[in-house]
Amino acid sequence: MDNQVFSEVFSRAREHHPLVHHITNYVTVNDCANITICAGGAPVMADAREEAGEMAGFAGALVLNIGTLNPGIIESMICAGKAANDHKIPIILDPVGAGATRLRTESTLRLLDELAIAIIKGNAGEIGVLAGADAKVRGVDFAGINGDPVDIARTFARDTGITVVMSGPTDIITDGKRILLVENGHPVMGRISGTGCMASSVTGVCAAVSTDRVTAAATALAAFGLAGERAAEKSRGPGSFRPALFDEMAALTAKDVVTGARVKTA
Repeated sequence: MDNQVFSEVFSRAREHHPLVHHITNYVTVNDCANITICAGGAPVMADAREEAGEMAGFAGALVLNIGTLNPGIIESMICAGKAANDHKIPIILDPVGAGATRLRTESTLRLLDELAIAIIKGNAGEIGVLAGADAKVRGVDFAGINGDPVDIARTFARDTGITVVMSGPTDIITDGKRILLVENGHPVMGRISGTGCMASSVTGVCAAVSTDRVTAAATALAAFGLAGERAAEKSRGPGSFRPALFDEMAALTAKDVVTGARVKTA
């Protein structure tokens, strides 16, 4: 696939510095803010119901992450999401741990029902559960799925009208018609907390500057995975990998995306 299209999205993000509003979890909130900056965006983390909707109206994208969930946060997400929908701002939903508990699953289904989500990004277990497949989630981690992940993601996207990102060693991105497979990344990315959350933040940056949701998501996952590969080469383990990841994301150029993105159609 011609990587120039991903390079152009990445360049626009660097040029326009879109504001990305997050309502995310407190485990990784600082990492999400920093990776947003490194990817070219400007983060804001406003989860109070009293201002969440107003803040979303200023943003280029809204990222909702249910990693540390409580009922009040869901109400803030609904307020922010409705404002985003009113202003035609893309919403990226990260259903962390959906399928592990009733609260997480039902809250995710409520968000899907009440909001127009542009992109949903989760692991195979989370996406599988929401798609009605035989899938398992342990805590917030993928614990197994029966069936072809590509078919499950494609059917879920087709049925909902949402661009689906199923993360894994190869990331699957589909709107129900097109399917892109992103092969960038490194195993050490799974040895620190927050890389999935950070990937959603980078997706928000790219979605803010591109109305093509499949291309935006592929750009984000390829660029973030490429930064992870380069960080792994320069680190000795998880502790040194984390700061190296920010350094490599910040240093990444549009030319690097052209030469380094490994994206193919399925």
